[in-house]
Amino acid sequence: MDVPASLFVSISSLVLVLIVARLAQRLLGVRFGGFRVFAAAVIGFAIAPAMAGPIIAGFGNLKPGDDPGFGAVWVMVMVAMLAVLIPMVILVLAEALVPPGSVPGPIEVLRGLRGRISRGRRYSQITRIAVRHGLGPYLRGRGESLDDRSGKVRLARSLRQALDDGGVTFVKLGQILSTRRDLLPPEFVEELGKLQDQVAPLPWEQIEPVLTAELGGPVEQVFAAFDRIPLAAASIAQAYTARLHTGEDVVVKVQRPGIGAVVAKDLDIVRRLAVTLEARTKWGRALGVRDLAEGFAVAIREELDFRIEAANMAAVSATPSAQVTYPVPHTRMCTDRVLVMQRLSGKPLAAVPGESTRLARDLLDTLLRQILLEGVFHADPHPGNIMVLDDGSLGLLDFGSVGRLDASVRAALQRFLLALNRQDPLGVTDALLEVVPRPEDIDEAALERALGQFMARHLGPGMDSVAMFTDLFRIVSEYGLSIPPEVAAVFRALATLEGTLVRLAPGFNLIAEARSFASRYLAEQMSGTGLKEAVAQEAVALLPMVRRLPRRIERIASAAEHGRFTVNVRLFNDDRDRRYLTGILHQVLLTVLGATAGLMAVMLLGTDGGPVAVAALDLSLFELIGYNLLVICAILVLRVLILIFRRREEAPS
Repeated sequence: MDVPASLFVSISSLVLVLIVARLAQRLLGVRFGGFRVFAAAVIGFAIAPAMAGPIIAGFGNLKPGDDPGFGAVWVMVMVAMLAVLIPMVILVLAEALVPPGSVPGPIEVLRGLRGRISRGRRYSQITRIAVRHGLGPYLRGRGESLDDRSGKVRLARSLRQALDDGGVTFVKLGQILSTRRDLLPPEFVEELGKLQDQVAPLPWEQIEPVLTAELGGPVEQVFAAFDRIPLAAASIAQAYTARLHTGEDVVVKVQRPGIGAVVAKDLDIVRRLAVTLEARTKWGRALGVRDLAEGFAVAIREELDFRIEAANMAAVSATPSAQVTYPVPHTRMCTDRVLVMQRLSGKPLAAVPGESTRLARDLLDTLLRQILLEGVFHADPHPGNIMVLDDGSLGLLDFGSVGRLDASVRAALQRFLLALNRQDPLGVTDALLEVVPRPEDIDEAALERALGQFMARHLGPGMDSVAMFTDLFRIVSEYGLSIPPEVAAVFRALATLEGTLVRLAPGFNLIAEARSFASRYLAEQMSGTGLKEAVAQEAVALLPMVRRLPRRIERIASAAEHGRFTVNVRLFNDDRDRRYLTGILHQVLLTVLGATAGLMAVMLLGTDGGPVAVAALDLSLFELIGYNLLVICAILVLRVLILIFRRREEAPS
């Protein structure tokens, strides 16, 4: 065959393959990936001649001058339908066995090969660290029982050491887990609380390119003065002191180079480990480690973007406090890897000798105001983020971790605190069930009794309130209540604050001061001017409805008096409901048509006699119609199956 003929055959074959691919996808009524459809069409185009060969060969017995008849056209139509039917079968089988997205395409494989190799090395490194610290059996769900306290202490120590060796991401994960008293036993909380992210500083030669790239020029041009010796160094960033051309002293926080790629790789490993642990271990399912991993990933990604921290700082400082000072960010100089903010003059809290009940009370009052009244609060008030300024007041630093609460959650927390202050079990139960998602089968009476006993143990005269948060988390866990992330951030901040207050003023009674706060501020909102304002706001909101109410009542009464009162109910008013019902009806109709075509095909194929349609194939008219109906039945059944498989994949897990 010469070159032009070969080219013509190749182009014709390609066109036929594309036509078959288009018809197969159109008949199934579902969109597929281009590579999958093309591969199915190529396979079908290759198989179809072998299957249709005996049929076509039968026409070779015709003698010159014989008329094959109109039935031959039907046979050719059936052969063409077989050529389309084979790719449809392949696509349906592929949808059932290898759903879209379960296997990456060739482009994704080539693009991600380098990343997977790098991630594999890191995954192997993390696995070796876990095995070295004796965590291998627990990762496989075969660890020893932890009924005794000594076993929990050993495992907690091994976990802390493994996380410390894992690097920045795993240290951060351990720090967050150390605040989840509702999930982990006290032994783990205490041990993980020892994790610190203080590391050796990087040399200036590695930090300077980051500053130059982010600020758009050399450090000497952007700042009037810049101290190249870091003020502090952590696992994510380093802080430096500098002076602007306006004469203002500032602190410049610079992200370590390459830390974003390291954290992204580690977060992917954390997510994969969480999926594996939840699937293979009972404790992983009990803790819901997948949700924990997702929440952790969101938090640390925000911490890596210094623009978010600058916005958090501006949001918190928007409501000035007489007791606490917040640094003001220079937003025009802030980028995702550099943060420039006002420098506060003072000493770190750990360097201040003696105790100060006044400072402890100011710090608690500020945080409770942020949580309960303003809705934007510092979520990590540990001693390293607090300064005692030269004027004796407090300064709050590091707004990478900030919580936000909407008005409904703040109102529920206010009612919760007021009910605790009154030692009202019913009010505490109602407020708690407004804060957390309410389970369907919760025993509210038992929960109310448990909370009543909880308050009797911790809020009575002379009672100890040290283990109050631990007992509250235990009650939450026992009754199947899941704490939303924003509320968990509140409890985490309060638990962290408790340790800070103990350092500021040993013996400081957190619960008594919180109850005093409730008496001073929250009670004011429930009485006097606050109550009048609330009533006025509700009245303004209801006024338009109240003005329209008499006219509507009059129209209803008039219609009822004259016998014209009717009620119109519009079923399936939502377009999504209509689409869903239409899809179900289409699927049922296709099933009925396919079953009918199949039954008719079987009946016709089993019928003897009848006029001969294709003499060359010894094929009767009944058989010819039956075979075509059988092909139509197969097409309709395949369309129903593909809809079933696709809906199964799209259903929420």
